[in-house]
Amino acid sequence: MAFHVELEFAAKSHTGLIRSHNEDAIAISHKCGFAVLADGMGGYNAGEVASSIATSVLKETIEERLSSKAWDGRFNRSRRLHQIIKESIAHANESIIEAARLEPSYIGMGTTLVAALFYYDQVTIAHIGDSRVYRVRKNEIVQLTRDHSLLQEQIDAGLLTEDEARFSQNRNLITRAMGVDQAVQVELNDFPTEENDIYILCSDGLSDMVSAQDIAILVNGYRDEMVLACAELINLANYKGGRDNISVVLVKITTKQNAPTSRIGSHLLRFFTCRS
Repeated sequence: MAFHVELEFAAKSHTGLIRSHNEDAIAISHKCGFAVLADGMGGYNAGEVASSIATSVLKETIEERLSSKAWDGRFNRSRRLHQIIKESIAHANESIIEAARLEPSYIGMGTTLVAALFYYDQVTIAHIGDSRVYRVRKNEIVQLTRDHSLLQEQIDAGLLTEDEARFSQNRNLITRAMGVDQAVQVELNDFPTEENDIYILCSDGLSDMVSAQDIAILVNGYRDEMVLACAELINLANYKGGRDNISVVLVKITTKQNAPTSRIGSHLLRFFTCRS
């Protein structure tokens, strides 16, 4: 596997109990240690189109760039990966805008996006909108993304408490999305990883219905049965109302290797491009 980290992936998506069709999309690259999830929006089936374009184009572009001889992981690895992710997201954003230009019924479509790229002892997380990434480490869950939403801005400004926000009517008003502007704003952050960490990528169909603590309890209870954990998370969101599409990706770090720092390690880095 690329970047000397062994990962276990599991994913599941469900329409929920209210919506007529599923506008979420998921893509996973086993060979590059990469997962992406998008929650589309727009009339007719446009949200479904936007999220599908975002995930498929991003996966294809990142795989291509990490597999290319032009990718050199020896120097400024994190900075270069950030550049690759930003350029790939910009390309996916342009693809969504172009699809809307060619098909009038797609005008106004857009999508949130959250992505995680794992390498050595780090994960780079990119997000736009209110889809989230959580990390479960032992018995503790931490939200690694901060929603790009009107509700989060109200919380940050002290206008609402976290408890009040749970009952707000503005939960789904996001302040950033792909497909709505030529210049897409993506937030990128790096986090250290540990063996046995589980990372949860999810649409708001899960996070709006199931508390972080309940997510942690369930994931820890099924940490050796990741596919079942995904199914149970979706079942719980549906049990609590299933008001939206529900999608979840789980990524467990099974083994990893620290980034090499010696001269020998630096020499070996040239071979750590992702390969099938």
